Amino acid sequence: MRMPTIERRFRHRALLWAVAASLALTAASGASAGADSPAPGLSDTLDHILSDARLDGAQVGVVVSDAQTGQTLYQRNGDRRLVPASSTKLLTSAAAMALLGPDYRFSTDVFADGSRHGSVLQGDLYLRGTGDPTMLAKDYDRLAAAVADTGIHQVTGRLIADDTRFDSSRLGASWAADDESAYYSSQISPLTVAPDTDYDAGTVSLTVTPGSAPGDAPAVKVTPPNDYVRVNNSAATVAAGESRAITVDRLHGSNTIVVSGKIPVESTPATSWISVWEPTGYAAAVFADALAAHGVKVTGGPVLGKAVPQGATMLASHPSMPLKDLLTPFLKLSNNNHAEVLVKTIGYEVKGSGTWSAGLSASADYLRTLGVDPTVLRQVDGSGLSRMDMVSTKQFTELLAAVRQQPWFQDWYDALPIACVSDRMTGGTLRSRMCGTTAAGNLHGKTGSLTGVSGLSGYVTDADGRELAFSFVSNNYVASSVKSIEDAVGAALAAYSVKGAEQPHGTARTVRPTTDGPAARDEPSRRTDLECSWMKPASC
Repeated sequence: MRMPTIERRFRHRALLWAVAASLALTAASGASAGADSPAPGLSDTLDHILSDARLDGAQVGVVVSDAQTGQTLYQRNGDRRLVPASSTKLLTSAAAMALLGPDYRFSTDVFADGSRHGSVLQGDLYLRGTGDPTMLAKDYDRLAAAVADTGIHQVTGRLIADDTRFDSSRLGASWAADDESAYYSSQISPLTVAPDTDYDAGTVSLTVTPGSAPGDAPAVKVTPPNDYVRVNNSAATVAAGESRAITVDRLHGSNTIVVSGKIPVESTPATSWISVWEPTGYAAAVFADALAAHGVKVTGGPVLGKAVPQGATMLASHPSMPLKDLLTPFLKLSNNNHAEVLVKTIGYEVKGSGTWSAGLSASADYLRTLGVDPTVLRQVDGSGLSRMDMVSTKQFTELLAAVRQQPWFQDWYDALPIACVSDRMTGGTLRSRMCGTTAAGNLHGKTGSLTGVSGLSGYVTDADGRELAFSFVSNNYVASSVKSIEDAVGAALAAYSVKGAEQPHGTARTVRPTTDGPAARDEPSRRTDLECSWMKPASC
């Protein structure tokens, strides 16, 4: 698990939302009423699956349609607006592909403002970001090397970090306060750093390794190495066989990271990912260290939030991967930071303002062109981390059917997680689900999870070779998990058939997926009540 304290982070949410469950209609109400053409055999099967007691008192929306024609085959509460969690990324990613384009790239640039005198720049050095969430320490090192290659070895002024592409709002509307240090709630800035190729921008990873004997302080390694964060290590090494309980947290409003708890001798290291406070400063600190390593001395300290002046000379530039490739870590691993960066980038490129409001306005305009009415949904962020987001399952299936005609569809479709494909960057958040069913390797979908919220929306090919678009979102359940119910729906859709002389009225089988998929076999202690995107590193 990526965050040792993750259970504490989610426990209070169930209490906050339990009252909403008392107002909910039961999941069993509404069955397949309103379907354009109820599919023979399918309604009974799905109704049976949705009668699971774990959904009692919950709100559930389910829509299944023919992806090619848009014909509704099954619906239950399809018009009901529900909190979608990370299913929201379907809206964001589609809008980004349409409005920015599959080949869109971010750039991170270095400028000199001043006069050159041999190896001395009399003036300031600027580091400008445009939103690239995939910047690694090695990328800043390459930029620093390029600056040194120009012959500059001393800067008499300051290193200035230009993060003016976006506004200064770092966190989304109604994001939970106790998630502040969580990697999945990292602050949004056009200048940032990711610790590894999962590209969790605005975070550092900390690896805690036990000492050689009980009583020793564990060693704590920060990646990437930097002086921007400070580690307060009060953890202890304990005897072999004792339980392991390491907690890593960041103090509010600071970059002091507290490591506490215990780790047994000779146990494997514990790794956690923690967001930083003010990612622009983090990027500037990492770049400053790289400049020093390449022999470039900057006299003044870093300054944040000032734009590159006109007339400044570009010294180096680093382009990001194209958007069509960025979709893979974004959607496979359900990366929240990527979603918010894309919303603000859409706002900047389309509306001239790098804000959530501008980006979401442009996205809403695009949804309207697809036949998805943005006036009857609410979207306040790009990732679905906010509980203010409200979308119906009908709108998700409308989107899924409409985007099939877009020229970028194949790249987008391929970036969705795929059921029971063990490779992490292919199967993504579905890599251990629906194994042992015909949905395995077949179903492409976007998952979503918050406490009391779960969803799965995407595509699956049925037994007749027909592609179905579907959306399942549940809210206000109090069971530990309803993922297996979603999996049973996915398996039933994959097994559905309306053809064949032996089954003239159509068949759909209720299949209970196995839980021994690749990830489950490799990780016997893996939690099943949380979407694997909440955990790191190997669970999704």
